[in-house]
Amino acid sequence: MARATARHILVSSEAKCNELKAAIQGGADFAQVAKDNSTCPSSRDGGNLGTFGPGQMVREFDQVVFSAPVGEVQGPVKTQFGYHLVEVTARQD
Repeated sequence: MARATARHILVSSEAKCNELKAAIQGGADFAQVAKDNSTCPSSRDGGNLGTFGPGQMVREFDQVVFSAPVGEVQGPVKTQFGYHLVEVTARQD
């Protein structure tokens, strides 16, 4: 069964999500950006969501996590919770 490890940053607007993505692509540390900006409780751990399988996260999130290249920041990904930046840190297919 497929398993993935990912981290994310959750914010309320697409504009903020794009701003944070640009900062990360410019060299900002993902974990620090998550701690400073994410509204998810995972922000305390740099956005780390741990390891999970398909169907354990909302559909839009799952689609990105189980298809995106490992180590590349993806997003904005819109879900009912807001806008996410997602980085898959490991995956077993």
